[in-house]
Amino acid sequence: MITIQSSLLSELDEELQAEQRLPLTSYDVLVHLAEAPETRLRMTELAERILLSKSGLTRVVDTLERQGLVVRERDPNDARGTYAALTRQGKAKLRSAHKAHVRGVRARFLSKLTAAQLQALVDAWRMVLPEAAPPGGR
Repeated sequence: MITIQSSLLSELDEELQAEQRLPLTSYDVLVHLAEAPETRLRMTELAERILLSKSGLTRVVDTLERQGLVVRERDPNDARGTYAALTRQGKAKLRSAHKAHVRGVRARFLSKLTAAQLQALVDAWRMVLPEAAPPGGR
């Protein structure tokens, strides 16, 4: 199971980098920021959401910041806190990367399953991790 997951993620990462020059981890950061209120999150919260160490997230955000896709902002209420915020350019990059990523997921995963298998997968996600399961089925 882990080999399958690793292989699929590796293929999706390679494809996203080839088409969009964006690693899957960076894409994940952009997605989480886009879904956050005001399109920004505290760095510690972002690290928890994407399952990276604080230093790992710092390296990813450093790269995204150099590319103009995110900016860091100081928390006005807590001098120790820093936010990562999505830029206009980051939103545009996410839109194009999202199309490429969804196309890859469909080709490598979803198209291989029947409707019944997809529903069983959704049902399993709801049982194992209810807060992460897609709303309303697929």
